[in-house]
Amino acid sequence: MPKSSKNRDNLILEFVESNPLCSSKEIHEGLGEKPGYATVKRILQKLLSENLITKAGQGKGTKYKISQAYNLLRPIDAEQYFRNEIDERSIRNSFNHSLIRETLNRISVFSKEELVHLSNLQNQYKKNILKLSATEYHKELERFAIDLSWKSSQIEGNTYSLLETERLLKEKETAAGKTKDEAVMLLNHKAALDFIIANPSYVKKMTVSIIEDIHSILIKDLGISRNIRNSMVGITGTNYKPLDNEFQIKESLEDMCIVVNEKENIFERALLVLVLISYIQPFADGNKRMARIISNAILMNNNFCPISFRTVDSIDYKKAMLIFYEQNNINAFKEIFINQFEFAVETYF
Repeated sequence: MPKSSKNRDNLILEFVESNPLCSSKEIHEGLGEKPGYATVKRILQKLLSENLITKAGQGKGTKYKISQAYNLLRPIDAEQYFRNEIDERSIRNSFNHSLIRETLNRISVFSKEELVHLSNLQNQYKKNILKLSATEYHKELERFAIDLSWKSSQIEGNTYSLLETERLLKEKETAAGKTKDEAVMLLNHKAALDFIIANPSYVKKMTVSIIEDIHSILIKDLGISRNIRNSMVGITGTNYKPLDNEFQIKESLEDMCIVVNEKENIFERALLVLVLISYIQPFADGNKRMARIISNAILMNNNFCPISFRTVDSIDYKKAMLIFYEQNNINAFKEIFINQFEFAVETYF
């Protein structure tokens, strides 16, 4: 979207937020001469389709207000957001229980246009794999698994290159100058993916025990506790503090599973698992790697194209996650998800 269009959208959103239940004419008059009335009406329809605003009444009596999903979905400029250092940002520094129980269970995080775009990509993926032999398909799946294992581990600080990762996973050849834990992390990641591929229906219904099982594969021989946390955990780069009570953490995971299982849209299930496991931080380590594995398991279980995240910038990924931690806003992360799904369809299979 051109920058000027984003500015107009934000201008109208800000006005509606400050002046709830105004008509389109009142919004236009409140904004001054620009943009024109026809443009205001068009933008209002667009914002409605994106779940950023809602309307009451009909015809000339139609009024607009900010939606329940506004804070979750509103556009946030990440570059501008991080111009302020940690202690200068106004954030939600504690876990938001109502986010899962009262917001995400009632709304869709994707707009109609976004779902059409993702569905078109998925249809292209289905056409692509019909052209592949079983041997060709498994070769592409192996390439995807190497890319995801590399990128997912790199996001968490692993220093193996993609070529070094390929040698390790294919030939069990460790790279010179790297730690044993880095190799184990990558091998575990591939083992978790192999398990998901071998058991495609394993995540048909999300449960806490499934999450615990996948985590156990990922942290094998890394000296990390398999149990749900019962202590504080700090997150670099933010003052957000996840839950530190084992029973509350498990309850939040159960709430997440209920919401995810009730969602009919596969893209929404995959995205929510991706962000919510990371937000809850149920274990001492391995949470985001586990989230990426389980998100892909949901996609593959439903014959959707899996996502390797290969071209995502690690810093951009972390910034999008921090915005979700601090503002409970999914917009930046949703953009990453859509872009990476698009890349996957165009690159694999």
